[in-house]
Amino acid sequence: MKKMKKKIMSEKSAKNKIKSNSVSAKLEIKDLHVEIGGQEILKGINLEVPKGKIVALMGPNGSGKSTLANTIMGHPSYKITKGKIFLDGEDITSLSPDIRAKKGLFLSFQYPAEISGVTISNFLRAALNSRRTEKISVLDFHKLIRQKMEELKIDSSFGKRYLNLGFSGGEKKRAEILQMSILEPTYALLDETDSGLDVDALKIVCKGINKLKNKDRGMLIITHYFKMLDYIVPDIVYVMHKGKIIKSGNKKLALEIEKNGYKNICGVDEK
Repeated sequence: MKKMKKKIMSEKSAKNKIKSNSVSAKLEIKDLHVEIGGQEILKGINLEVPKGKIVALMGPNGSGKSTLANTIMGHPSYKITKGKIFLDGEDITSLSPDIRAKKGLFLSFQYPAEISGVTISNFLRAALNSRRTEKISVLDFHKLIRQKMEELKIDSSFGKRYLNLGFSGGEKKRAEILQMSILEPTYALLDETDSGLDVDALKIVCKGINKLKNKDRGMLIITHYFKMLDYIVPDIVYVMHKGKIIKSGNKKLALEIEKNGYKNICGVDEK
């Protein structure tokens, strides 16, 4: 009888542990207040990106969307005055950007920097090795990057070009998606990935993003327009305005914004 009770208790404990791990498997923003140069930009943000889900963050220009992405990633120019950032239940609010990246965070920049003299291949190998305890060899890395470029339909010569130098808008964004594919982050923040892309380039980039969706990766897609969500179906949609989350829902909310603009939700005419 005692053995049976012990077994039942053990099973309950295991189930509770699994449930607990499931609950904490997310990127969580709690009551986040952020200022730049003494001016408050984010005013109590609460937002979750569960593992395995695609979350869209929408809102008019100047809402604070990019500020949120940079703050999550640990940019030193953004001062957190209140609130916390949790990664799978761990408080990462005070951690440096490189530690956050090693723990599985990734930010795709709205305007990626151009770096002369550094090839995409060398940059990505250095970035990958910074996250690994055992360094990947040059030979193994070249096999890996060739495989990833084939999956994303990127020409093999792409890896020999200097990072973003002379790239079109579409090429810069594809380079960012290639980087995400190589680093395999747990949570990816995609800041205005659709900015400056024509329809064909947008389709290619979105197809690459969809290929990277899986049950072990959460994605936060920050976008100003609905068009990107024609190709990527979000599980959750948040709307931000003046530094606050003012509404949340599913793709129907994004469809409402596409139809009526932000006026009904935010009180502004901008689409």
